[in-house]
Amino acid sequence: MKITKYIHSCLLFELDGQQILFDPGKFSFNEGLVQPEVFKDVSVVLITHDHPDHLDVVALKKIVALHQAVIISNREVAAELKKHGLAVQIHEEGPLELGAFQLHALPVQHEAILDSPLPQMTAWLVNGKVLNPADSFAHNLLPFAGVELLILPITAPFLTELVVADFALKMRPQQILPVHDGYIKPFFVQQRYENYGPYFEKHGITFHRLAEPGAAITLT
Repeated sequence: MKITKYIHSCLLFELDGQQILFDPGKFSFNEGLVQPEVFKDVSVVLITHDHPDHLDVVALKKIVALHQAVIISNREVAAELKKHGLAVQIHEEGPLELGAFQLHALPVQHEAILDSPLPQMTAWLVNGKVLNPADSFAHNLLPFAGVELLILPITAPFLTELVVADFALKMRPQQILPVHDGYIKPFFVQQRYENYGPYFEKHGITFHRLAEPGAAITLT
């Protein structure tokens, strides 16, 4: 299973000729470093929640049109996308089989943010190997401790490095793929990686430094 990062929390999963895409948000497309055409073979787009850094409607329309991709998300996202003429298959909890991908959806609470209602949000476990918690460090993710790969938000208005480290060590993954860093300058992304990498590696956790758009890892 190949996982490619396209800035912030936009992740492309590929397995056995099938592609699914998580959270194509505005930070991925704002500077023109990533184009929707990159995702011409995507069959399914999963949106974890209705925040612009995870959902760019303009880009999403282009991606869906390229390959007639199916959008899967929760009721809140579906209601928003209906306004834009996009249909959504609602799946909020439990298993979902998509060809080569066996997914499991888990309702989670977004971390606290200033003076704003929290969106409905869904975390996803992919093929029993990869946990994408979206923007959540909720306690109901802890049963998945020991997962092979944790998709880990490392920067956000709602995070400190101590909070990030505490959650990651509770989850005890074998590997970490850092996300949610698309709004900071490249030199600071590198600085964050050089801060987190040695710390997690000291605890026996591989930390993947995927800074450039299109950088990827492969799970065997």
